[in-house]
Amino acid sequence: MYKIVTKRALNPTVTLMEIEAPFVARKAKAGQFIILRATDDGERIPLTVAGVNKDAGTVRIIFQIVGATTELLNAKNEGDTIPDFAGPLGVPTEIEGLKKVLIVGGGVGCAIALPIAEALKEQGTEVTSIIGFRSKDLLILEDEFRKTSDRLFVMTDDGSYGRAGNVCVPINEMLGAGQTFDRVITIGPLVMMKFVTLAAKPYGIPCTVSMNPIMIDGTGMCGGCRLTLVRDGQRITKFACVDGPDFDGYEVDFDEAMSRGAMYKPFEREAHAKVCNLLKGEQENA
Repeated sequence: MYKIVTKRALNPTVTLMEIEAPFVARKAKAGQFIILRATDDGERIPLTVAGVNKDAGTVRIIFQIVGATTELLNAKNEGDTIPDFAGPLGVPTEIEGLKKVLIVGGGVGCAIALPIAEALKEQGTEVTSIIGFRSKDLLILEDEFRKTSDRLFVMTDDGSYGRAGNVCVPINEMLGAGQTFDRVITIGPLVMMKFVTLAAKPYGIPCTVSMNPIMIDGTGMCGGCRLTLVRDGQRITKFACVDGPDFDGYEVDFDEAMSRGAMYKPFEREAHAKVCNLLKGEQENA
């Protein structure tokens, strides 16, 4: 069993937890993920490692409450345990040798972008970060990004905080003014990563995207996380759990990925509603 050491709400729909998992903490690197179950008979879900404390043996996870499992996980408190916490899985983000990097995070994807930004800063890379949210109420991790970034742009779609507009606004400004980067690393909603990639492409800057499709076993056996890349006119199937989660953004078939990602939305909403009703009933009977 894995104990929840810390629990903190970052906004109304996003929660941070630190989990006591010393073997995972010892090995995990930026860009990798774990698979957990919130209950003994629950489903397996992947969550990116949002940070580690090797001395304390804890792993930080940050998740958005969108489905049944994240609702069940969020119902747990400090001192409670979860039955399974497997990892680290996936390939760490390649950062060696990069001198100047643009990090672009959107929404809860900022939780994945932060440890990469921290690892880059630790090796002496100049880090420019852009973080984007729909509104001020959904803002997370601003202070943490300020500590690790040489420059930080905070964007909100409605202009309620930072600058108004999406993350592509400062990208277009910087690249249009002749600024360049060794790499763009973007993590967030698929549509955001698609347009960040399109913004970087005319300038020939390598662009890494972090893909998080549906996963079950996390070892490449189930095929649920398959992803189509288009390379030299050929369509290639990869598996995000073992080949990723990072991929060349110029090769990803984003339209197919978005279509597949939407397939289970109705089921996810239904399962979430059932769990909410169950937890509500338990609270009323307590």
